[in-house]
Amino acid sequence: MKNILLLAAFLCFNTLAIAQKVVEPSTQAHPEWSKPYPPFQIVGNLYYVGTYDLACYLITTPKGHILINTGLAASAPAIKTSIQKLGFKFSDIKILLTTQAHFDHMGGMAAIKKLTHAKLMVDAGDVGVVEDGGKSDYAMGAGDCVFEPVKVDRILKNNDVIKLGGMQIIMLHHPGHTKGSCSFLFDMADNTRSYKVLIANLPTIITDKKFSEVSVYPTIAQDYAYTLKAMKGLKFDIWLASHASQFGLARKHHPGDKYNPAAFIDRKGYDAQLNEMQKAYDLKVKQDKLSH
Repeated sequence: MKNILLLAAFLCFNTLAIAQKVVEPSTQAHPEWSKPYPPFQIVGNLYYVGTYDLACYLITTPKGHILINTGLAASAPAIKTSIQKLGFKFSDIKILLTTQAHFDHMGGMAAIKKLTHAKLMVDAGDVGVVEDGGKSDYAMGAGDCVFEPVKVDRILKNNDVIKLGGMQIIMLHHPGHTKGSCSFLFDMADNTRSYKVLIANLPTIITDKKFSEVSVYPTIAQDYAYTLKAMKGLKFDIWLASHASQFGLARKHHPGDKYNPAAFIDRKGYDAQLNEMQKAYDLKVKQDKLSH
């Protein structure tokens, strides 16, 4: 009887695995997404552990660590190696966060969650997409999982605080790019001073349709407008983003550079990025108006 039960469980598991087959979109047009980048200390106990363009961040604390974003599915082993190179234990990751539920930031999340048993915390707007592996995403969902589905342990709302080992991270709801895109704001200190750090999920417009044609996301235009206004009003010292190219990592830091948090103080660059996105948004709204 025991063997029959084990066989049934095995068949059930494999049936689910087939049903949840992951079809990750091609990344051939973006070799920088998988190109390695040496891990380094950004400021205090905040570290960069991502690839050349897909930004992943490690925040260390005495009670365990927080990992923000995981890049592509194939990036999980590289993230582990980067964390170990910095002198930290991969198994000490206690909390997983994401700035958006897209495969290029969620790809390695399921594997890392299984290996570390960390708690995954996600903006309420992206919970469904995270748990169905991207099937229901308004822009990239096409009936297939584009990343391995992951169970969410805590649903976050705007201004919720994530706490661990003395760290307090504020989640900021910045929808549009996805329904639950979000940014993270927190204080980080070193031996010299304290910095307010923003990990920004910039509201780039990814749909090739008019806003009015995105029927599965009827509030998309209003969400983008809200996010652009909210992000313009934020105050911070250092800003980073979901993609390294968005905040100019390759220009501000070179492998082997000495510790230099000041390199990431760049309000002008942040404002310039938002201004470009405002122009793209205004053009999209204009297209909608002309079609009516």
